[in-house]
Amino acid sequence: MGYKIAVLGATGNVGQEMLSILAERAFPADEVVALASRRSQGTEVSYGDRTLKVKTLDTYDFKGTDICLMATTGAMSAEWAPKIAAKGCVVIDNSSRWRMDADVPLIVPEVNAAAIAGYTKKNIIANPNCSTAQMVVALKPLHDAAGIRRVVVSTYQSVSGAGKEAMDELFTQTRAIFVNDALVNENFTKQIAFNVIPHIDDFMEDGQTKEEWKMTVETKKILDPKIKVTATCVRVPVFVGHSEAINIEFERPISDEEAREILREAPGCLVVDKHEDGGYVTPIECVGDYATYISRIRVDPTVENGLNIWVVSDNLRKGAALNAVQIAEILGARYLKKAA
Repeated sequence: MGYKIAVLGATGNVGQEMLSILAERAFPADEVVALASRRSQGTEVSYGDRTLKVKTLDTYDFKGTDICLMATTGAMSAEWAPKIAAKGCVVIDNSSRWRMDADVPLIVPEVNAAAIAGYTKKNIIANPNCSTAQMVVALKPLHDAAGIRRVVVSTYQSVSGAGKEAMDELFTQTRAIFVNDALVNENFTKQIAFNVIPHIDDFMEDGQTKEEWKMTVETKKILDPKIKVTATCVRVPVFVGHSEAINIEFERPISDEEAREILREAPGCLVVDKHEDGGYVTPIECVGDYATYISRIRVDPTVENGLNIWVVSDNLRKGAALNAVQIAEILGARYLKKAA
């Protein structure tokens, strides 16, 4: 007997990826329900080779539903996640609403799968920020080997992280430049086409943005509270795929060759690191893939026990949908144990 799964936010970028990955990985579901707000009722979405009609959240009864994958706003999650969880349905939430709640586990399966056991406190599990997820996948095996003291990360984040409307804006602005039309900024503070914007999410009192703050506090919760993290998060004119330049200081010596071998064996990691033209991975090559790609592994001679790495991943997959489905797989196999 399989599970009954609901995907809330099924018409959005991440929701559609969740449905796609559930089908690709043959998740043991007897029934998959696509949910969204009332305005999307009746819309058709793909689930493998099947088509699902979207049902409205307002009228759906979660009783008997085992897992709900939520790909909604933080405000909607704040309202609905506790209601859904109270029906006995475990919520795996992709928004930022529950990530720093002490009673909600924040999970990247390759890093802290054992923490999933804490879901029983609120029946909610949080998915991390997309840029945090890929970073900690790469950092975990290195931390185990040499102990990470400090991380300095600069991100190059694709517009899909801001939603479908943001992707449309990049497309329309790019086209407008070529045909000499007026440019309109609706989703970004400045022109995104042929530009980079060092501003993701709201500014905080100390001058960092909330996206940068998320990377700091989430890394500490997932990996190790003692690690110092500082981030600069930048939006770039790429449709899908986040990239990160990461500088790491370790407690113990580690060479680039050691790091390369460790990462080659690490779960979720794929090393592509040749010292030649094209011997590294860019966002275009990671789209549609599950792996977190790591390139440009090299010693930083300016600090004691320092390394630089380049990390690229499909933010709609490992940064969101895939991570949620992996959590659901572990939840089912270890804790719910309903499927045959």
